[in-house]
Amino acid sequence: MPPFVNVAAYAPAGVGMLGAAIASEVFDVRGPDLPRFEFALCTDRPGPVRSDVGLPLLVEHGLDRMAAADLVLALPWTGFRTPPGPAVLDALNAAHARGALVAGQCVGSFALAAAGLLDGRRATTHWRFADLLAARHPEVSVRPDALYVDEGRITTGAGAAAGFDLCLHLLRREYGAATANAIARDLVLPAHRDGGQAQYLATPAPEDCQDERLTEVLLWAREHLHEPLPVAELARRALMSRRSFARRFTAATGTTPHAWLLGLRLSRAEELLETTDLPVEEVARQVGYGSAAVLRAQFVRRRGVPPRSYRRAFTRTP
Repeated sequence: MPPFVNVAAYAPAGVGMLGAAIASEVFDVRGPDLPRFEFALCTDRPGPVRSDVGLPLLVEHGLDRMAAADLVLALPWTGFRTPPGPAVLDALNAAHARGALVAGQCVGSFALAAAGLLDGRRATTHWRFADLLAARHPEVSVRPDALYVDEGRITTGAGAAAGFDLCLHLLRREYGAATANAIARDLVLPAHRDGGQAQYLATPAPEDCQDERLTEVLLWAREHLHEPLPVAELARRALMSRRSFARRFTAATGTTPHAWLLGLRLSRAEELLETTDLPVEEVARQVGYGSAAVLRAQFVRRRGVPPRSYRRAFTRTP
């Protein structure tokens, strides 16, 4: 099955303006080297649709637009506590039944749950409403801390700006790291945040000179992935003890130095596998693994396939 091209975002009355903007920005038309998406908003009745900030959106398409979509995205809306009407639920189920990808952004997950598409699956939503989703739909395994949850042809994401993470994850999964990274750069966004990363940090790191040093160390680490990069070395460069560095790193990023480095190495390996003909052994060396066998073990564990299979999957033939 080719990657998705045709994207329909369901925008009911009270649609979140931020959610609609995120989807339209990610799937906007860009340069010739990037996918050209056919993106459209759709709603119950085409015409002006009131947004959550009171401004109207002109939505030109009805629910029939979902029938042509490869990806159907349920956007957040203010009335999520009341299930959508039968026509919407039928359209979501029909899209899923014919093989389309279906995703719920923020409280858009409530629409998918009302359609029964999340039954027996893991899912997430905005952390503030995770308990409500779990209470309303006990058959759904709600993960309140996750940025997004991938269940194959059904994916759900957390609130607000995490909509970018959801969309970029789908791009990464279907088109590969190079495409997702290029679009992220165009949007001035982090290339990848793991779905298991916490939605928010209870105690943000204070902004001081130590945070400036931490930022410099992270930038340095990105340029030196071919080196071992033990935490002790990163802490030394940040002029901190190892314990203080680990504590401040987690406060600033929501993850541990080890997990951050692992994600960074694998992301860079994905891009090299997609965009170069370098032998796997050389890819492993450039991202800091001692051998191709170590890279393969990490790839299989984290991505589900060995590097060579990943490369074949994302090789575009003329």
